[in-house]
Amino acid sequence: MTELAVGQKAPEFELPGNGGGVLRLSDFAGKPVVLYFYPQDDTEACTAEAIDFSTLKPEFTKLGAMVIGVSPDSPRKHDKFKKKYSLAQDLAADEELKTLNAYGVWAEKTMFGRKYMGVVRTTFLIDRDGRIAHIWEKVRVRGHAQKVLEAVQSL
Repeated sequence: MTELAVGQKAPEFELPGNGGGVLRLSDFAGKPVVLYFYPQDDTEACTAEAIDFSTLKPEFTKLGAMVIGVSPDSPRKHDKFKKKYSLAQDLAADEELKTLNAYGVWAEKTMFGRKYMGVVRTTFLIDRDGRIAHIWEKVRVRGHAQKVLEAVQSL
């Protein structure tokens, strides 16, 4: 899946965020960044993951960490998703798939025997120096946000 490795410089990105803003990795220099990639707003597992990260957002904030969810959904869809579930974290829209490809998470998937291209649920922890500190591939949602928080605490 991802060609990126722990210790590498994280690829820069500039993506439309929810609420009309722009999110750039470079804007968070000096802070840990949790970048979680998920397939689609308002689906069961993606909603559970977003709610878990949102619930723990105050803990991430205390540690100075930014939490950003990225999917190929539009900014407008992100706005509706955030409002519906009162999500606290930023969501970035990668409709052109540039960041998804740069991080190696846009890949062939199989469901019910059908092959298709989609987002492989993956989380990157980027340290204060902009280097990848940890990668969680093919994430299982239950308990994941807590594991990521623990990794941020150990930075």
